[in-house]
Amino acid sequence: MASPSKPPSEQLLNNSHQTKVLKSAILSRLLLLILTLLWRTLLTPYDTSAPLNPACLNNPSPSPPPPPLLPSLASAIENGIVWDSVYFVRIAQCGYEYEQSYAFLPLLPACIFILSRTVFAPVVLLIGHRAVLALSGYVISNVAFIFAAIYFYRLSVIVLKDPNAALQASVLFCFNPASIFYSSIYSESLYALFSVGGLYYLKSRANNIAVFWLALSGFARSNGVLNAGYFGFQTMHQAYDATFLKKRAFLALWILISGALRCICIFVPFITFQAYGYYNICLERSSDEMRPWCKARIPFLYNYIQSYYWGMGFLRYFQLKQLPNFLLASPILSLAVCSIIYYVKSRPEIVLSLGFRASVEEKSSMAAIFSLKKSHRSNSPQISEKYSSRRQENHNLKLRKITSQGRGAAEFIIDHGSSEKLGYASASILPFILHLSFMVATAFFVMHVQVATRFLSASPSVYWFASLLMTCPSMSKRWGYMIWAYSCAYILLGSLLFSNFYPFT
Repeated sequence: MASPSKPPSEQLLNNSHQTKVLKSAILSRLLLLILTLLWRTLLTPYDTSAPLNPACLNNPSPSPPPPPLLPSLASAIENGIVWDSVYFVRIAQCGYEYEQSYAFLPLLPACIFILSRTVFAPVVLLIGHRAVLALSGYVISNVAFIFAAIYFYRLSVIVLKDPNAALQASVLFCFNPASIFYSSIYSESLYALFSVGGLYYLKSRANNIAVFWLALSGFARSNGVLNAGYFGFQTMHQAYDATFLKKRAFLALWILISGALRCICIFVPFITFQAYGYYNICLERSSDEMRPWCKARIPFLYNYIQSYYWGMGFLRYFQLKQLPNFLLASPILSLAVCSIIYYVKSRPEIVLSLGFRASVEEKSSMAAIFSLKKSHRSNSPQISEKYSSRRQENHNLKLRKITSQGRGAAEFIIDHGSSEKLGYASASILPFILHLSFMVATAFFVMHVQVATRFLSASPSVYWFASLLMTCPSMSKRWGYMIWAYSCAYILLGSLLFSNFYPFT
């Protein structure tokens, strides 16, 4: 008796490819660690304030803590607390003391706090409390990145339906230009894990798990709330199909309600944190003591902090003196814009119809296949279970051949001679393109543009397009060399500058 078959997306998963992705993720983290230690040994940091650790404002310690037993090791670990890492470690140690610290969302500090009080608590006597907090942050970021790489491969297989292209894109993700931030005490790794993992569960139809993971991504970084757009896109298409194809108005209403509730759940952690900031800063204060944002009709703390302390806003970064930063961000922005343009030119009908035309075609195709199967069963009632199992085995054999032969961004032939466009031309890429388009516009027109390198580093479609450039026979091989040269150069440059407290993205 034949065993139950797995879904096609799971059949395409290649265990050897997942092992390669795992090895690439671990190797990339070890490489970053070696480079960071090397540059810190050879160079003197630009800013030597990393070891400074004043007492907490909310709960000052009555007496200074005893010196660590391994002061040199403690100092080496604390020297890595640079740039935004200072805020994350300080929040984990003292909570939210200053208004500008609310720009850093609480998921990473909370994880650092928990890990430092549990797993690494015995190490405090050896290296001190602050070094333990930093060590916890390093472990969290690196482990989260490794799991993010595995989920990235699984998501890529489901969307591209090509294990080889998924492997290529995943290896690129492991050695992405913003790699230094995924090995530092930054929220990029946690955000990548929960956003990519959430999208994987969404594509696997595990909607409740997907909501939870995507909500956590909004607790790691503010742009995590944009992931609600994926559920909005899914809800829009399901409601359209229920209304116009299935003619079931009540089903469409239920889909809209459930989709809206899921989107709200993704927003809840970020909104809750804004309310927490309002409670701590604005309540029980006189009007003279209140900060300007507290008096606004919609008191939005995050936007005020980004504008007041970091000078972010529409076109505010368009200054001649910022030209070097635009040049620093130009590679990732160019790659992202090219990926968007390529998809729009490849599937203009899908983009212009926001995928509704594709939805109709796919539903019609599936309806035709279903009716053909139904007709075949009704005309041949004597078909045995053995024949059905054999036909399923033949279908599984086709999937295995695709995996072994590496058929990629061309076509995947399914039963009854129908075909479905795959790879980067797939209609399922559209929501990722829409999400990336909004991210690119925000990075270029609103943010400090140099941050685009890490801001866009967790966007899957960038790596899928880069994989297409590197593997498609019609593309020149120089694109592959250029992409790898860009990644390697930024890994070297980032580990050199960032680890020594020099500015880098």
